[in-house]
Amino acid sequence: MKAMVFHREGQPLKLETWPDPEPGPNEIRVRIEACAVCRTDLHVIDGELTSPKLPLVPGHEIVGVVDRLGSNVTTLAEGTRVGIPWLGHTCGACPYCQRHEENLCDAPQFTGYTRDGGFATHTLADPAYAFPLDPQADPVALAPLLCAGLIGWRTLKKAGPAQTVGIYGFGAAAHIIAQVCHWQGKQVYAFTRPGDTQAQAFARQLGATWAGASTEMPPVPLDAALLFAPVGDLVPLALKAVRKGGHVVCGGIHMSDIPAMPYALLWEERQVMSVANLTRADGEEFFPIARKAGVQTHTVTYPLQAANQALEDLRHGRLSGAAVLVPPVGPQ
Repeated sequence: MKAMVFHREGQPLKLETWPDPEPGPNEIRVRIEACAVCRTDLHVIDGELTSPKLPLVPGHEIVGVVDRLGSNVTTLAEGTRVGIPWLGHTCGACPYCQRHEENLCDAPQFTGYTRDGGFATHTLADPAYAFPLDPQADPVALAPLLCAGLIGWRTLKKAGPAQTVGIYGFGAAAHIIAQVCHWQGKQVYAFTRPGDTQAQAFARQLGATWAGASTEMPPVPLDAALLFAPVGDLVPLALKAVRKGGHVVCGGIHMSDIPAMPYALLWEERQVMSVANLTRADGEEFFPIARKAGVQTHTVTYPLQAANQALEDLRHGRLSGAAVLVPPVGPQ
């Protein structure tokens, strides 16, 4: 198989030829059709998420077709299209798993971090953590739903029954969840980097009531603010923008330090919380909702060997929507 491989922080990924992986008794092998590029991939490659498996094939927004089954696998068939997300396996035995909080498992495995992921032509997966997907849909359009969509959905759920929703950082997750909010009848207020008029226009195109710079205050107090940009400085700004009793939900796996701020911003029962990973139940809820809401992902495709360019474009904010890698087709 062909794979873009991460060896060491500060070095670009390398295109390498590896033997085709063989599934263990409780695994499936997936021929990858598309893999979206997530900011979490940057956090891994830039060393902000420490101790990855090395060498590592990154990528955790995978869409592909099962092409080989382990001897014990009975839940999926060859030829089934599946999506493979960030959460790749949980122990099932720790207190969190027992409380149906598998996203907080004490001994998890993560796709593209502690196990090889989707910047490749093939990957292995635990079938219990692979979502069956529509075989007729465009795999490129589906790929961003596997993390940007799922984490966006979990972040929105944490906001409670909010009607005025601020979204800080209008990238892959924001452009999906803004469409869900619009379908639900919520008002979306989009916050971008100062001067990023292109992202602000994109947000309005997707139904945002208002779009402006992250340093601005919205025209109305927000019930909730969803933070997808990994910038700690946004937390006090978001707290200032939400009403009394409002929620600020940090949707990223990594964020720069939150600066010191006056207690008055938190007072009056405002809440700040984070989102960690996802659960399989999130996928069971979200994929039908995405279909009903008519979510259209906006993507820029790159060949597999251009993964480093896709990462650079994401790092420097050159994308509206999501970057998606498309592996070569045929024998490798």
